[in-house]
Amino acid sequence: MKKYLVIGNPVEHSLSPKLHNYWLKENNIDAVYEKKQIEESNIQGIISEIKNGKIEGINITVPFKKSVIPFLDELEYLAKKTQSVNTIYKKENKIVGDNTDVLGFKYALQHIKYKVKGKKIFILGAGGVTSSIIFALEQMEASTIMLSNRTKEKAESLKKKYPYLDLINWGDIKNFDMIINATSLGLKENDKIPINYNKIGSEKFFYDLIYNPKKTNFLLEAEKHGHRIENGKLMFLYQAQSAFEMWTGFQPPINTKVLQLLEND
Repeated sequence: MKKYLVIGNPVEHSLSPKLHNYWLKENNIDAVYEKKQIEESNIQGIISEIKNGKIEGINITVPFKKSVIPFLDELEYLAKKTQSVNTIYKKENKIVGDNTDVLGFKYALQHIKYKVKGKKIFILGAGGVTSSIIFALEQMEASTIMLSNRTKEKAESLKKKYPYLDLINWGDIKNFDMIINATSLGLKENDKIPINYNKIGSEKFFYDLIYNPKKTNFLLEAEKHGHRIENGKLMFLYQAQSAFEMWTGFQPPINTKVLQLLEND
């Protein structure tokens, strides 16, 4: 039986096993998908298990999307461009890192018919997934991309890669059309992001990459103030679809059944 894995810290909230095991069963693939919370010091050992055939493929979640890179033999185009890896597999005896977050984010916005072109986008957080979001927004022709992070160094590091980024001090809010929470603030019930909802105008789009819980405080507050909201569930589904296809050769459909499967979580 083949084995797939998602690694991260925390990883308890991940719905990847539920989704991938459903797809494995639907396609009659003799395999299992599990989740494993690890420390940075465990990365090399886990990746060596792909080399020796114990694991077929791995998904990476926070905070290891960048720190896995030194242990890989090769990066595919999007992983190289973003320096962010969320999917690993073996190809011709080489351990390869790829990025399905870029397409996951683009397809999620297409799914809900939100057009980024010409819009001002404000990103909160400069973690491993942020580079993928910036790259996708650039491809979708956003007019302005602003970034704010609690520690300035990480934001400045991303600006070296994407010089057009407009860096904003943490806690300051500039005029935007869409605001994206790319921090892990929201995984815990009491997490709050410093936004004065009374001073940001109306009809904004609040997007949270977190999908479990379904509505973080960031989204709940925005909803109370009449803004459009969306969590990261569709992005999660589309990035998972691409990873599943890389590993198995099957592209599972994202249909009502799949959406209902995750609806209760």
